[in-house]
Amino acid sequence: MPTLLSLQSAAARRVQINGRAILTAIHKLPVSGAVPVMRLGLAGDEQADLSVHGGLDKAVYAYPSDHYPFWREARAQAGVSGIDDALPFGSVGENLTLQGVLETDVWVGDVLKFAQCELRVTLPREPCYKFNAAMGFNGAVKAMAQSGFCGFYLAVDQPGTLSAGEFFELVPGPRRLSITESFNAKMFKHMR
Repeated sequence: MPTLLSLQSAAARRVQINGRAILTAIHKLPVSGAVPVMRLGLAGDEQADLSVHGGLDKAVYAYPSDHYPFWREARAQAGVSGIDDALPFGSVGENLTLQGVLETDVWVGDVLKFAQCELRVTLPREPCYKFNAAMGFNGAVKAMAQSGFCGFYLAVDQPGTLSAGEFFELVPGPRRLSITESFNAKMFKHMR
């Protein structure tokens, strides 16, 4: 059964990226207990650039735990090492780390039905330069584009609470556009 392994949130903060101070909330940290989920996302979570993150259609970002070994290996091959070698959940910038559901399993309009809330699949995540910085190497965006390991955004159809370890049901929507198809259509610009 699909499981919510971990919940993460972050306040926006300034970090140095290519010598510039950039506001970002990509560095998500674990939260415990029941976390309120409202129409615009998890309580305590922020987005720095609302033109590309957040809002009703991008309230929550989910990412499959199955892809973490890929990113650990990609970072090792790029020569990234240090105190964050373990690459904890939330390192990709996700609010929800899921087990048992991949991008290939979900379609726009599908619903993740939890005991206390319902989240609807809306869009794939489109990586930006902040993802390169978060992963520690300049090829991370291209690696996401090539692998299709993008995760997906969720709208909050029924506000409530979420807790790590919760099971959920994937309820099929109209099944007209898959997350994989939508992501591939957007990624041509990153493939150069």
